[in-house]
Amino acid sequence: MRVIGLSRSRWHYAPIRPLRDAPVRERLKALAQERPRFGYKRLHVLLRREGVVVNRKRVYRLYREERLLVRRHRSRKRTAEPRGPVAKPTQPNERWGMDFIHDSCVEGRRFRCLTMVDEFTRECPRIEVDTSLPASRVIAALDELALARGLPKSLVVDHGPEFMSQALDLWAYRHGVALEFIRPGKPVENAYIESFHSRFRDECLAAHWFLTLADARFQIEQFRRDYNDARPHSSLGNRSPREFTKTYMTNSQPPTTRGAIPQKWSRSGSCFDFRDQRGQAPGREEARCGRVAFQMSRSCRRCARRTPARRSWRSAAS
Repeated sequence: MRVIGLSRSRWHYAPIRPLRDAPVRERLKALAQERPRFGYKRLHVLLRREGVVVNRKRVYRLYREERLLVRRHRSRKRTAEPRGPVAKPTQPNERWGMDFIHDSCVEGRRFRCLTMVDEFTRECPRIEVDTSLPASRVIAALDELALARGLPKSLVVDHGPEFMSQALDLWAYRHGVALEFIRPGKPVENAYIESFHSRFRDECLAAHWFLTLADARFQIEQFRRDYNDARPHSSLGNRSPREFTKTYMTNSQPPTTRGAIPQKWSRSGSCFDFRDQRGQAPGREEARCGRVAFQMSRSCRRCARRTPARRSWRSAAS
């Protein structure tokens, strides 16, 4: 040791990083096998949900070391023409996107999937699977959803024969649902359903071999439930659509206020002391020097140091 100039502690040192990373590495590999199309960001969210305290950079390092990278199939870039802005929905069941997607079983039997997506919560209320889905089947699926959770105010659809039929037009008129048709050859105007189709194709249709039509319905329904209840969405703050909807409904409840508009006030010292109609003083935010609903007194020096309007008055006077 003395000859080569190496300390004994360094000679016997054993790195602890492999031991510390071992459980995280194994769980990361297991999640990557369960979710073969998830990247390291969504895998990190799943680890945090399970209570594993781990940094995202550490997950990315283990993700690269285990060669868990997801291959992306990039298409040729195309120029996008500008179009007018579309107002985003502000509440659930305001606007749904609806479209069809095709696939086939192992035996070669082709089937169609009618998909629907709530553009605000990203929730998929239903996926109808069958070999033939005419307008009557579309109407039957919407009627069942009307009894279960209600109907949206508008439906964004393309110019398919099922959506342009007189039967669907009459049904929409009777139920007060507006049909918003996109321009021909512009699927980007129905971007939410197209984004869902890419996830649906990548994580379900391309990941399973459907033996029969019943097997396809079972696997697709399992994907829909997992998509709504567990799959994290980056646009929703890495929450599932069901969690986002629950949080929105909880926060959208109107708060209870004691007296929103003060009607009576009295001069107390140099500041206003507000009273509501019941003679009770409002909260701190309302009673603080009367800056909510009324102009403050210019003779109050304490308020002048806190209120920009008072500072501007003093500077103008000087």
